Amino acid sequence: MFKNEISKGIIHSILVISGIILGLYLLYEIKILVGYVLIAAIISLIGRPIVVFLNNRLKLKNTSASIITMVFFLTIIVGIISLFIPLVIEQGKNLSLLDIDSFQENMKFLYIETANYLSRFNIDLDKSIFNMDWISNMDFRFIPEILNSFGKTLGNLTIGILSVMFISFFLLKDSMILEKSLFVLVPKKSNKKFKKSYSSIKKLLSRYFAGLILQIFILFIIYTVILLIIGIPNAFVIAFLCSLLNLIPYIGPVIGGILMILLTMSSNIGADFSTIILPKAIYVSIGFIVGQLVDNFFSQPFIFSNSVKSHPLEIFLIIIIGGLLFGPLGMIAAIPSYTAIKVIAKEFFSENRIVKELTKNL
Repeated sequence: MFKNEISKGIIHSILVISGIILGLYLLYEIKILVGYVLIAAIISLIGRPIVVFLNNRLKLKNTSASIITMVFFLTIIVGIISLFIPLVIEQGKNLSLLDIDSFQENMKFLYIETANYLSRFNIDLDKSIFNMDWISNMDFRFIPEILNSFGKTLGNLTIGILSVMFISFFLLKDSMILEKSLFVLVPKKSNKKFKKSYSSIKKLLSRYFAGLILQIFILFIIYTVILLIIGIPNAFVIAFLCSLLNLIPYIGPVIGGILMILLTMSSNIGADFSTIILPKAIYVSIGFIVGQLVDNFFSQPFIFSNSVKSHPLEIFLIIIIGGLLFGPLGMIAAIPSYTAIKVIAKEFFSENRIVKELTKNL
């Protein structure tokens, strides 16, 4: 009898472990679809206030309100893509005409001029951490390849966007679909706690994503004004792209800054490097830094303190962990995931001392 119980226990454990492994494998295989569902869930969270407004104020049915909301989002997406097309075409033309060897020589010339200028202040650039060897050894042919791959990526995104829009429509039309699907995985005795957690997560993440939209909008305005003042072509598109990259914590702003400078320089190919291209690149860099200062000292503290209710150091560590485990996507998903885990932990493990300390502001 005892041996039979042990055997049953072992078989049960093996089946459970096998089921978990199989489930994880299936999730890995359909990771693109999982990504679509997650993005659609975020869009439905952002679009839910619009649907509620149309329901309550204009007395529209849920289906009509959902269709109008999706048309609104689709219009924004199509508008953004249509803005990017001229930029990609123009930059492609510029870079196809670009003499890479000449560009490399200009970089060397700039280095020499900078070294001569700094020598007036007894600063030897050759003996510093900077050296001209990296300019000589760098192959600048990667620049056209980046923009070419960017154009191909825009084309591949079309199917993904349509899939996300389709899923988002049904999540908006019936906001309980996702909730009901998740409840299937939760034991009945925990339904009440899970419902409370789910409601709190929806509220916090709705505020968080609304805050991110505000953050992007503020950066977009700052970058656009700066680029227009300096006289950079396609200022709206460049500003939007660089502000969007800000969604990737820490790494995104660096990529955005480099991209803004590169697009500024490539937009002025053919002009004098020292008197036109370089000064414009410097002005754009200063403007970018101003935008980042506004974002870091005003926008981000406001968003994080009023939405996810976490300490800045706590957020920093979670983002780093997310980046180490899953790369840039992990950094983007770190804060929403951590917020959801905190809410669930508070509901199910409220007596734990560590959980109490971490969730005291929720």
